Amino acid sequence: MLQFKNFKKLYGGFPALKVDELSIDPGIYWIKGVNGSGKSTLLKSIAGILSFEGDILLNNSISIKKQPVAYRKLVNFAEAEPVFPEFLTGKEMIALFAQAKDAPAGQEQHYIETMYMQAYVNRPVGTYSSGMLKKLSLVLAFMGKPKLILLDEPLITIDTASLKILNSWIAERYNQEGISFLLSSHQALEHAELPAAHELLVEDQTLKFIA
Repeated sequence: MLQFKNFKKLYGGFPALKVDELSIDPGIYWIKGVNGSGKSTLLKSIAGILSFEGDILLNNSISIKKQPVAYRKLVNFAEAEPVFPEFLTGKEMIALFAQAKDAPAGQEQHYIETMYMQAYVNRPVGTYSSGMLKKLSLVLAFMGKPKLILLDEPLITIDTASLKILNSWIAERYNQEGISFLLSSHQALEHAELPAAHELLVEDQTLKFIA
């Protein structure tokens, strides 16, 4: 699903994260690590938001460096603490992402309704609470036909009921479409019941599997 090729991310000339060679098979993965270990840096790099040395390949063939447009079509990302233009409504944000990701017509309705966003989705984003923003970011991450969805700290600013709904979304897309997921967290994961979830660890400025 993902292959790292001499990956290195520097901040101010200092190495923050380095993965020489690593292959991750399709599936659902929790990325664990303490605060500041590099989990968000890793996900933002995979999403194509941060520049880095080396390369990342999707499905053994699509390079983020050589085929950036095709790669980004297939990799979706939800930030830990999302920030959106305050003057746009949630519905307008969803429409923008749906167009950019070539989403099937009406795909968003399932997510809006199951997350109970109907009451505020037509309001400007600037009026949203942190929980509303989180739900919107999750909806955007599920738009289109991705091969990989990245969720940075999905457990924060989300209530238990909404977490169960998110789990059902993940299970649906994984079981029905084979979409892979990378989810980061520094919290306990007892309430995040996901099918066949594996674990990765960001530690000592690198990424490794947890045996």
